[in-house]
Formats: sequence, structure tokens, C-alpha cells
Amino acid sequence: MIKRVSATMAALAAAATIVMAQTPAPAPAAAPPKGVSAKEADAIRKVANAKSPDEKIAAVENLVTNFADTVYKGEALYEAAEAEDQKGDYAKAVSYGELAIESDPKGGVGVNAMLLVAGELAQHTGKFDLDKEEKLGKSEKYVNQALELLPNIPKPAGVKISDADFAAFKKGETSDAHKDLGLIATARQKWEVAITEFKLAVDNASAPDSVLMARLGNAYNEANKYADAQAILKKVLEMPNLNPSVEAFAKQEETRAERGLKSAK
Repeated sequence: MIKRVSATMAALAAAATIVMAQTPAPAPAAAPPKGVSAKEADAIRKVANAKSPDEKIAAVENLVTNFADTVYKGEALYEAAEAEDQKGDYAKAVSYGELAIESDPKGGVGVNAMLLVAGELAQHTGKFDLDKEEKLGKSEKYVNQALELLPNIPKPAGVKISDADFAAFKKGETSDAHKDLGLIATARQKWEVAITEFKLAVDNASAPDSVLMARLGNAYNEANKYADAQAILKKVLEMPNLNPSVEAFAKQEETRAERGLKSAK
């Protein structure tokens, strides 16, 4: 999965900066926020500044183990989920994601985590898995919860973010939600539903998303809507700096659409 950029993650980074003000300087050092000790601030900084997934996970474990009541617990656990996702460890990404949901069930972090977990479940559910519907049902439940919460989630406390940027964040999350619903429909081979959801995801994306567009092209092909598939895949292949794997998939689907159109004549 592609890393989700969350407005709430800014809170973690902002909290981390307080330790920078504690280094010797001509002016008096800034004190940590109320209720946050210098040691906790340092642990937060290490999470925010970690350079690798393994370093990030270790820093998160250090923070939540030594400061179990930290107000940044949800943000940190979400960061660990993202790190496990980068490592390709689906099970651990889901585990950290669900812990993040528990820590912030109605806020921006919880919404992010719901969508991450939903996407992981949808993408790692096999056609013949005995628990296929159990996993897809859980995924769908998380997406619907996120969509219900999104309109009313507050801006992260203590973080300066404009109304326009926060609205853009919510729109991006809406795109991710519909992408996840498209993945769920794909796993169920409900192609008309997949088309609807991937189209909504494409329309709500903050910038043209080649992966979403290619998935939409595939769904059109599966539904035998070859002209629509050809049109969207052409746009994908015209995009600059296209990822080689996305390009290969789009070319494959474009060829499939062309064959479908020829056979329909």
C-alpha cells in the first residue's frame, strides 16, 4: 500500500520538536507541553525522526512501553503499522493498525488506521480463503466506519493547519476509502461495484493516481466495458515518470481492451 499522509501525523512531528528547544542556547529552553516529560519528548522525537521501518518500529515500541499513557500513542502505533506495511508484513501492519484504532476510535488517526487495515485485509484475502467473507466483512465495516466519521473529525490539537489543507486531507481519505471498497469488490469479483468505487477514488484523489486509474481500467475490462477501459488506460500510459510495474500492468490491460473491442465487432 501507498503511505497515507495524515494531518494528525503533524502532531507527532510537532511534539518531537520540543526537545530541539532543550539544547543549550542563549535564550531559555522551551518547556515540554503540559504532562510531557523531557524523556517522553525525546522518545516522541525518535519516532518522528526514524529513518528506516525497523528504526521506526523500535522507537514506537520504546514510546508505548515506557509511556503507556502518552497522548501520542495512537499516532505512534499508526506509524508502526505503516512501517510494517513498508516491510511487507501484512499481519503486523494489521495488528498495529487495530491498536491505533483502539487508541483513537473516533479521530483522524483512527480513520487512517481503519483505512489501512481495511486495505490490507482486502488485498491479502485470497479467492479460496476459508475465512474470505469474514475478512472482507471486517474490511468493509472499517471503511464504512471511517466514512461515517470523516465529515466530523476535528483538526489535530496543537497543530496549525488551514481549513483548505484539512479539507484536502479529508478528501484524500475519502479517496482511500473508496479505493478500499473497490478492492473489496474486486476480491468478491463484483465488477460493477468495483467500477463505481474505483471511479469515486480516482475523482477524489488529490492528484492523478496511476495505480487507481489502472485498477479502474482492469475493472472495466472485467465488466466487458472495453471502450471505457481503453480510455482510462490510455491516460495512465500518457502519464510521465510512470512506475514500470504500473506501466506493464496498464499495457497488458490496454491490449486486453483492444482485443475485447475487436471481438465485439
